[in-house]
Amino acid sequence: MTLNVLILCTHNSARSVLAEGMLNHLAKRLGRDVRAHSAGSAPSGRLNPFALEALQNVGVETRAYRSKSWDEFTASDAPPLSIVITVCDSAAAESCPVFFGPAGQSPVQVHWGYPDPSNAEGGDEGKRRAFELTRQAIGYRMLQLLALPLATMDRASLQQALTEIGAS
Repeated sequence: MTLNVLILCTHNSARSVLAEGMLNHLAKRLGRDVRAHSAGSAPSGRLNPFALEALQNVGVETRAYRSKSWDEFTASDAPPLSIVITVCDSAAAESCPVFFGPAGQSPVQVHWGYPDPSNAEGGDEGKRRAFELTRQAIGYRMLQLLALPLATMDRASLQQALTEIGAS
């Protein structure tokens, strides 16, 4: 059974898109049955071109990506979510809607904060560098997530492991 992960950020244009791209890319490479999705509480309706460039530079296919609302994941036809990760501080402070996981259980929720690379100084080159560093940091945590024995972990163990990854 596919493990669905929802990654949230306020505008769903940069950090959450980087996380979705990296988790799907790495899961496919490692043969793990994990599927990432991303959304925002107040989606901008556009993806940051530096985020797309950072993903494309490492071979992530981004054509189907779009900025979307987290409301899409509260609908009855939404994929059952096992994990919800917030990646920006403003989204972590918001009240999330109710998401549904497998067997009606709520998903494990964790916050892995990253500074907004869109605010980097140094013009386009500074932003490119910030987006690449953010992509690498997110990718490292996604590799740690994929190294977990996800199929055999109970809810409490998964929560603890994800919290530890976020603290590392």
